[in-house]
Amino acid sequence: MPPLPEILAQLNADMRATDDWGDVAAYIPQLASVDPAQFGIAITTADGEVFTAGDADTPFSVQSITKVFTLAIALGRSGDQLWKRVGREPSGRAFNSIVQLEAEQGRPRNPFINAGAIVTTDEVLTGREPRETLAEILQFVRAAASDDDIHINETVAASETAHGHRNFALAHFLASCGNLNNPPEKTLGTYFHHCAIDMSARQLAMAGRFLIETDKLPRMILPPRIRRLNALMLTCGHYDGSGDFAYRVGLPAKSGVGGGILAIVPGRASIAVWSPGLNRYGNSKKGTQAMARLAREMGWSIF
Repeated sequence: MPPLPEILAQLNADMRATDDWGDVAAYIPQLASVDPAQFGIAITTADGEVFTAGDADTPFSVQSITKVFTLAIALGRSGDQLWKRVGREPSGRAFNSIVQLEAEQGRPRNPFINAGAIVTTDEVLTGREPRETLAEILQFVRAAASDDDIHINETVAASETAHGHRNFALAHFLASCGNLNNPPEKTLGTYFHHCAIDMSARQLAMAGRFLIETDKLPRMILPPRIRRLNALMLTCGHYDGSGDFAYRVGLPAKSGVGGGILAIVPGRASIAVWSPGLNRYGNSKKGTQAMARLAREMGWSIF
């Protein structure tokens, strides 16, 4: 097997060899202006080595990947009580489906679709102000990454707030079903801001280390919760494309419409890949292709 730096360098070259980059998330104006022809990948091993290729140090909006961190905080605070408010099943529908939420009477299918993440954010927010909650989320992410140079992009947060009509609809429906503890505007303000955190692929791979589950790294959450988070990432982390990603890649992973993917090789490594053009599921097109290649060439799969 070629060394990992050689594999990453070849992946970077191959991803740039074709112009089929996919489409950026046009419904958020700040993301619509991003050049899709970019690709970066970073791997942090359980032994502390870091390997990168391409645009691995370019900051990007991680978007829904922050749902992994807020879920970890919510479970730490509320434990299994959280599951009374949100389910653990794959969605089978678009990540922002109102139809599904109505059919299930205001209990979101899982914590990674938008409605579920709004509930999770609401759980973390309850009893606190948005500023305190966002500070806690940022502190968790920075501690996970061992990097204080991670911030919320206020311009992206404002863009999402101004154009997040469907998320407002989801939040108000949740409130109408009694599944929101805070005013919709307060919960959504917090939600939009944590989704607007900027990270590079290198920083994101470092931040994912707490999910590797190894004694070689500082432990931020209990081992049973690490396994449960990984299970949810595998089954629900790519929305209605989760089954396809599990089939092609075979690793727990969470995507974001900013084009990032965080994947975990249990016991071995944390991987972050970024390419802003999306496929039909709303997941990074080149990122998914690269992850499938990397998993195959490294023999990394949980199956």
